[in-house]
Amino acid sequence: MVLPPAPEPEPEPTRDAADEDVSCADCAAARAAGAAPVRVGDPGHSRRLDRDGDGVACEN
Repeated sequence: MVLPPAPEPEPEPTRDAADEDVSCADCAAARAAGAAPVRVGDPGHSRRLDRDGDGVACEN
């Protein structure tokens, strides 16, 4: 029995240098930009916006 080859892993999303500088003044700005909720690793995530410290900012 010959097994099919394993699927290739999904490539990591690429980030532009501009993405690294994205910052939201507050959750209202993140929502207005259509970026909420903002998760750890997403452009614009900041611990100051994550009130409960679960890694997801601007949840509500």
